[in-house]
Amino acid sequence: MKQYQDLVRNVIDNGTLKQNRTGVDTLCYFGYHYKVDLSEGFPLLTTKKIYFSSVIRELLWYLSGETHIRNLREHTKIWDAWTSEEKNWEIGKMYGYQWTHWEKFTETDTPGLYEKSYINQIKEAIDLLKNSPDSRRIVVTAWNPSVLDEIALPSCHAFFIFNVINGKLNCHLTQRSGDIGLGIPFNLACYAALTQMIAQEVDLDLGEFSHYINDAHIYVNHIDGLKEQLEREPMDLPNLTIAKKPFWDLEFDDFKLENYNHHPAIKFEVAV
Repeated sequence: MKQYQDLVRNVIDNGTLKQNRTGVDTLCYFGYHYKVDLSEGFPLLTTKKIYFSSVIRELLWYLSGETHIRNLREHTKIWDAWTSEEKNWEIGKMYGYQWTHWEKFTETDTPGLYEKSYINQIKEAIDLLKNSPDSRRIVVTAWNPSVLDEIALPSCHAFFIFNVINGKLNCHLTQRSGDIGLGIPFNLACYAALTQMIAQEVDLDLGEFSHYINDAHIYVNHIDGLKEQLEREPMDLPNLTIAKKPFWDLEFDDFKLENYNHHPAIKFEVAV
């Protein structure tokens, strides 16, 4: 994908060497934005193999609202670096929990007593798209300041917004921090799949995916691998087919990736 290659080139050419909490330096670029037309194909990188099954497993894990990775680990180990068996594979009230179980406290008639309930932000977004598609308030946030000291990793992809124009569903993601070698290809594919799921549910065509990365960075031990990707010729994008089922009934086997041709995988080390 040209958009991804442009991102990589920009950070390599214009990034600033910067230290960070992981101990592995990065080339960092502030404030990068790109768009992808989702009607042109499913934006899964072809300049290296991306494990599509892990993308969908992670997305369905988010939508489950689980605060642990015990079930996710049966299929992919992509979150293992942020927790352990000693911690019972808990990661806390992160992405999916905030998406589907945002905690709300309402004062009762008894002074000092509050009733706890939950907001399913995904459900509310779908309801707005069905009933008020011109709304500019179709926002889902994973950034909850009250839990930052309790979770394994403060949410990198912090919030996203849906927008409808001319019968097409667009999605914009704001990301506070983006690991270009490992994370961004997964984030792009994850939100493209989520947008397609929701577009199908609300009977809209696919529009654009817009992505803003506040701290767009390349770990220095990823530079050689990314330069190798830049030398590879991108192939045609694959297509994603999703079973015609209600949104909340969709399961892993309902997602079919077609015509995915790609260059060999490139190994990148995770910085934690």
